[in-house]
Amino acid sequence: MTEAVAGSVSEIDGFRQLAGMTYQVVRMNVEGVTHEESLSQPLPGGNCLNWVVGHLLNIYESALPLLGQETVMEAGALDRYRRGGPPLRDPAEATDLADLMAAWKEASGRIDAGLVGLAPEALDRPAPFSPSDDPDETVRSLLNTIFFHQAYHAGQTGLLRRMAGKEGAIP
Repeated sequence: MTEAVAGSVSEIDGFRQLAGMTYQVVRMNVEGVTHEESLSQPLPGGNCLNWVVGHLLNIYESALPLLGQETVMEAGALDRYRRGGPPLRDPAEATDLADLMAAWKEASGRIDAGLVGLAPEALDRPAPFSPSDDPDETVRSLLNTIFFHQAYHAGQTGLLRRMAGKEGAIP
């Protein structure tokens, strides 16, 4: 993180910190979980760890161009992990957890690189898309939504890790 001016953290540095913590939480919660364990379904409903990781990656893939970065995965590779998709019950539909995590690491690095290169004035520009169909969506409001979303699901990975029979990863 860059040195703060007058004791405050810039908004972009704050986004970087959130993204970095989210990356670490997901990495820690997935460590030691096998692909098969990642497919354990929460009952009575919800999505498995594999789906949550793929979904997090899918969201970052949509954000990378916003930050001037190339996507990591081939187009369509994460369609199964889109918002509102049904629970991932068929192992044949799942991307290998190790592959998802390798792509998660790369995408997280590209998110950080994109934030480093983002000019503060770009935050006030109209966003190229809006998850809530807000006609006034700005890059700032979109990034706030994205990083909240990522943190929300990162928390789920801790519960799903325990459902897979693993000890908690974060003391």
